[in-house]
Amino acid sequence: MISIQNRISAFVKLGDFLRQFSNEKTHKIDGVDYNEIFFDGFLHQIKLAQENNSWFTKENILFSLNNWSKSLNEKELNKLITSVNLNPNQAKKVAVVMAGNIPLVGFHDFLSVLISGHEVLVKQSSNDKHLLPFLAKYLEYVEPNFKGKITFTEEKLSNFDAVIATGSDNTARYFEYYFKNKPNIIRKSRNSVAVITGNETAEDFINLSDDVFQYFGLGCRSVSKLFVPKNYNFEAFFTGMYAKKEIIENAKYANNYDYNKAVYLMSLFDLLENGFLMIKEDESYSSPIATIFYEYYDNEIDLKIKLHQDREKIQCVVAKDFIENEIAFGQTQHPALTDYADGVNTLEFLSTI
Repeated sequence: MISIQNRISAFVKLGDFLRQFSNEKTHKIDGVDYNEIFFDGFLHQIKLAQENNSWFTKENILFSLNNWSKSLNEKELNKLITSVNLNPNQAKKVAVVMAGNIPLVGFHDFLSVLISGHEVLVKQSSNDKHLLPFLAKYLEYVEPNFKGKITFTEEKLSNFDAVIATGSDNTARYFEYYFKNKPNIIRKSRNSVAVITGNETAEDFINLSDDVFQYFGLGCRSVSKLFVPKNYNFEAFFTGMYAKKEIIENAKYANNYDYNKAVYLMSLFDLLENGFLMIKEDESYSSPIATIFYEYYDNEIDLKIKLHQDREKIQCVVAKDFIENEIAFGQTQHPALTDYADGVNTLEFLSTI
């Protein structure tokens, strides 16, 4: 088995490699291992990822890479592994079924399995198939003992000991049936919400625009719903959203905006819009692209009860001094390594299989 320190060291080196790719500047940094082999090749994989999925803009891919580069350092990785007792009796093969809604959305599961000392069997989404295999190859170069511990497959999963699977509510039902005899983590659809109290600043709403528009709102950490006080005036909200007005220049986003607006107008729904975002009163949590749902609340205590009752549907609650474990405005897309999806501690699960 690869020592825990060697595993950490390999992911730290991967973080150093990823640090070269960001929206601010993409450039070679001296001293990064195997750059002569991998740097140009990864630029090509980024280009292929863009071509394969038009939601994966270069900006969104680089945003994701930059986030991971900040997390893959010795301090954060040590904090991750010391949060649980990592003593697996023996290495198991863990299948990971990945979603494809945002770039490298399955990387945390991939990291968790390998850092735990297990082998990983990856079934990727066809929407996000270019980046991770290349990064896995990089890991095998910096830590040759990872060879044989990482497998990618497009076939039906077989010969594995446990599974982590992420998908929609519909696919989750299939996963629950198909994997019922294996130790598993099955993740369903979740959305994130923001609670507006009326005490927000102009800067809070500008920051909230990051939570709404990053990845075009396709992530489970993307805010898709607002809870607002009765008779709330949305002017300050729309002013903050204006910081992301250029999003309508993306053709795919614009097409979704036009389509959903037409559907709402033909259905005679009441909605407010600003040319690139619509808001509609609706009790659902999952809103279409270019749309934010909102719901009025009468008092804060009832809202806190509702949020607790609906916690299985909610990934993040964005708020300002409102509720325990809230996320600050503008921070939903910057999770720490210990911010586990659905609140389920992946490392703890992996330490018990």
